[in-house]
Amino acid sequence: MRKYLLITFFVAIAGIAQSQILITLLLGDKLNQPGLEFGLEGGANWSQIAGLDSKDFLTTFNMGFYFDIRLKNQLSLYTGLLVKANLGTDKLSDNDLTKMNAYFYKDQTGTRLVGDYRHRMNYFLVPIMLKYKFKNQIHIAAGPQLGLMYKSWIEFNSDIDGHDATIKDYNREDINKIDAGIALGLGYRLFKGAGWTISAKYYYGFVDVYKNISGTKNSSIFMELCIPVGAGKKAPKKEVK
Repeated sequence: MRKYLLITFFVAIAGIAQSQILITLLLGDKLNQPGLEFGLEGGANWSQIAGLDSKDFLTTFNMGFYFDIRLKNQLSLYTGLLVKANLGTDKLSDNDLTKMNAYFYKDQTGTRLVGDYRHRMNYFLVPIMLKYKFKNQIHIAAGPQLGLMYKSWIEFNSDIDGHDATIKDYNREDINKIDAGIALGLGYRLFKGAGWTISAKYYYGFVDVYKNISGTKNSSIFMELCIPVGAGKKAPKKEVK
């Protein structure tokens, strides 16, 4: 029952995600209040799946919005939603593909095509991290991260007769929809006050990625830029009459 409630929760958030980003642009200055910072975040991440032969990172991009809620002094709660986020791994081995019951692509003569296989999954990701800000603009963060997988496929990339070819074999039914793990972060605010923040985050999942392959865990390194929306605006000066 809890699993279905979590899925419903994530789907509800995802359904309004695009409109939320528009709202951030329109209402960012109203959402940013003393003790609350609201903005957009995005960047790149490099992912692997533990338990497979493949050790190559899958490079993708992510985008979303965040809330930084001050709890006490220099301690805050950092959360939000990565609307566009990908996890997976690159250059799968033959053994990996066999475990996944993946298709080996061949030409008309039955000869196996030369190319690379990768596994890519689309997730909605929700970090829930405690964040401690030092006086030198550096911060550290740690806490759980939850994920909802909504699309998954094994991708074959090859050069066929001088043309780049990509074939996708969707396998969403083989993947656990809910992911959860621990995230650790380190960041630096580029400007004092309500300036931009650049941060690095490491995530390791505790849930098996594949339903029938134990020991397969998501892991990813995120490099992100956080931009407060509407924050730092100076109040208009009052006219002296």
